[in-house]
Amino acid sequence: MPTMEDVARRVQDLPSLPAVVGELLACVGQEGLDMQVLAGKLALDQSLSAKTLRLANSSFYGMPSRVTTIQQAVAVLGVHNIRTLVTACSITGSFRSAAGSSFDLPAFWRHSVGTAACARALARPLRQNPDTAFIAGLLHDLGTLVLATRYPEEYAQMEAYRREHDCYQADAERAVFGFDHAGIGGALAARWQFPHQIQHAVASHHDAEGLDAPSLALAVHLADAFSHGLEFSGRSDELVPALGWQAWRAAALSDQVCMEVLAESERTFHDLSQILVS
Repeated sequence: MPTMEDVARRVQDLPSLPAVVGELLACVGQEGLDMQVLAGKLALDQSLSAKTLRLANSSFYGMPSRVTTIQQAVAVLGVHNIRTLVTACSITGSFRSAAGSSFDLPAFWRHSVGTAACARALARPLRQNPDTAFIAGLLHDLGTLVLATRYPEEYAQMEAYRREHDCYQADAERAVFGFDHAGIGGALAARWQFPHQIQHAVASHHDAEGLDAPSLALAVHLADAFSHGLEFSGRSDELVPALGWQAWRAAALSDQVCMEVLAESERTFHDLSQILVS
């Protein structure tokens, strides 16, 4: 069975994200960024730019007229939205299931995209940046992806344990691996040089008792539960993770806000999953 150190080493062997994604992530808060130069680099990656344009024209943004070029998308949507779109498209295209693996990759991405949609909807009431929340929600279970694609036999043992004991995935991971996916995901977010705020949210999204104030990690924690509750993954054995009382009290969401968050998440999920989940 691999140790945490073994998995951390494997994370370092994973491919880097496209250079243009690194530039977009590094530009947070920068002034005088030449977005047209960045758009030209993005346009060179045909697959990435095609997905980005499909998302730009989806109901997610509700553009009044069709966006036909990356340069136009950059001009109309702005750097923050483009960063979100390009990062999402790039990440969802970075992993493939191993031959013969029983891991349901489309279901994994449906849940991740659903969590991203929920995190974006939760951002405003929790006083977070919506685009940052979207990316953190999309990334939150990347540790699962590392374990499933790099250690398929051990991951299958974990799945068998989860079914036998009817328990949460994180509990089964700790029983079989000795650790869960959250810390691995945080290490991968660091490997890909995401901002520290996102690294922390990914690594601590199951730490319900430590989430006692509105934060990005709290938004992702709640979004994960909402996404499971809305059954975005389509899995028949989906379990909704328990929400810590401390986390729920810190969020202080009214019934009205919860209903609005759920409705907004469902509205955006369909278009996003059609484009981002192959």
